[in-house]
Amino acid sequence: MNKLSITLALGFACALPAHAQTPAEVFVGINSGVAQTQGVAMVLASQALAQKAAVRVLLCSDGGQLAVKDKESAAIKPMNKSPKELLQGLMKAGAKVEVCALFLPNADLKPTDLVEGIGVAKPADVAAYILQPNVKTLSF
Repeated sequence: MNKLSITLALGFACALPAHAQTPAEVFVGINSGVAQTQGVAMVLASQALAQKAAVRVLLCSDGGQLAVKDKESAAIKPMNKSPKELLQGLMKAGAKVEVCALFLPNADLKPTDLVEGIGVAKPADVAAYILQPNVKTLSF
């Protein structure tokens, strides 16, 4: 290659826009009431947070019980923590946690029955969120 070709190639390379990598986002839907299933969802969500992904959790059906103040969940091994404790750790680390719009009315509960910091999802917002190309979806 001659000097002119190298200069042109470098010039074009410098003129190309730099593509910023879109940060990963993880949407975790939890419908299961099984402690081990809930636990693995929390562990994977925690690992995603540790790797700098934004995490959003949607609790519905039996999974929604994790959001209720007066409900307890059993500890699981090897962490010896309950899925509810793991969920609270996720929230402290910055995860957004919501119950699905159908959970409260079908469980005869009110928003005041939820653990502080857990909101009620709006279906249109959730749909728009999961349709983004950088969002990875997990369902448990």
